[in-house]
Amino acid sequence: MTYRPLPLPDRVQTSDADSLAAAQAFRDHMRRRHSVRDFAPDSVSADVIAACIQAAGSAPSGANQQPWHFAAIRDPAIKARIRDAAEEEERAFYAGGGGDEWLSALEPVGTGPDKPHLTIAPWLIVVFAQRYGLRPDGSRFKHYYVPESVGIACGLLIAAIHHAGLVTLTHTPNPMRFLNGLCGRPDHEKPVMILPVGLPAADATVPAAAKVKKPLPEIMTLF
Repeated sequence: MTYRPLPLPDRVQTSDADSLAAAQAFRDHMRRRHSVRDFAPDSVSADVIAACIQAAGSAPSGANQQPWHFAAIRDPAIKARIRDAAEEEERAFYAGGGGDEWLSALEPVGTGPDKPHLTIAPWLIVVFAQRYGLRPDGSRFKHYYVPESVGIACGLLIAAIHHAGLVTLTHTPNPMRFLNGLCGRPDHEKPVMILPVGLPAADATVPAAAKVKKPLPEIMTLF
């Protein structure tokens, strides 16, 4: 495809004062985001989920190849199969497969092999990373910076879910190859994350340890 520049379609810059206010408001809004494992069974519109995924799809990516696919699942039978398969992997992990150091690191978070949120949450979004692309004739072409690109898209997706007034949780059973078959995705796509999405249960809790964030001097160096 020949390079063809366009005038910048959207300009969002504001005054310095408005820029600071907007950045601080977004920071404060994202501080109210929590990884939630306790979901209400209330339904969520498919239009909301689609809009969140569209926001994720606007992410920058290597060579603009957009190496991702999002499987949005509300079918109870498919969610149940995903939960069964995920819990099988998790039981092996928590029985020692994860290693002592990893399991010790998870203790303050309070996780275990049982994953009821996978069936209670009204939606599961399974994120797939495409290892390479396919042309219409079936031939392959290389994708660049796949983990980085998909990671950025996942960040936008999580922010969009929070912005929509919903909660989610990043769930990564290991291994996850069972998700290809359950979601009907091809072998060249690698499942990287399951995001249960919905409203929090009335008695939802979060681990106290999860509220401890590194202070700014530990995550920022100013030159």
